[in-house]
Amino acid sequence: MGRPRTDTKSKLLLTANDLVWQSSYGFVSVDDICKAAGIKKGSFYYYFSSKAELAVAAMEESYQGYEAEIISIFSSDIPPVERFEKLADFIYEKQKQAFEKYGRVCGCPFASLGSEMAGNEELIQKKADEILHRQGNVFKETLQEMVDSGLLPVKTDISNTGSQIITSILGQVMVARIQNNLSNLKKDVKLSLFQTLGLETHISGMSTKPQEQQNGQ
Repeated sequence: MGRPRTDTKSKLLLTANDLVWQSSYGFVSVDDICKAAGIKKGSFYYYFSSKAELAVAAMEESYQGYEAEIISIFSSDIPPVERFEKLADFIYEKQKQAFEKYGRVCGCPFASLGSEMAGNEELIQKKADEILHRQGNVFKETLQEMVDSGLLPVKTDISNTGSQIITSILGQVMVARIQNNLSNLKKDVKLSLFQTLGLETHISGMSTKPQEQQNGQ
């Protein structure tokens, strides 16, 4: 059994998420985390053997809340296409909240940490891969529903399309972080999502028809 959750452990997880997201894993030290959390260094090592172990735990802690919101967006009560529109809005709002809190575009915490530490911290790399895979899995049921209803071609590879959606989102969010500018993110994420799905987007006032129908095939 793992150690029971305490206020000290919670503070470490929350502080690590905040510091690493607004800065970077390499820039933040164990001393920085302990100081910001108001916790002695000995207490840190009671719960975590290393900064990497804390980072992995913080990633899981953060993603559980994020995942719950995504699952809610992809409720079967919401029309399939609308789910992806709501996803784009959700991503924008998350980045906007981070910008208002930290004063800069922070991007995706999981992808940023995973890309920064790829090849250096296997624990972090594996966790980032796992989280991205879990994100793609959330879309599978909706994608299958779209295939069954004729919104997507029968030959659609559900798993591959889910991965492409994640890649598309990460690309748009990364660009916003590099430019430190959210002005186009809401529109760009939505456009990118619908292009990945092969659907015309509501943004342009067009109907949502399968790509093959758009091309007259």
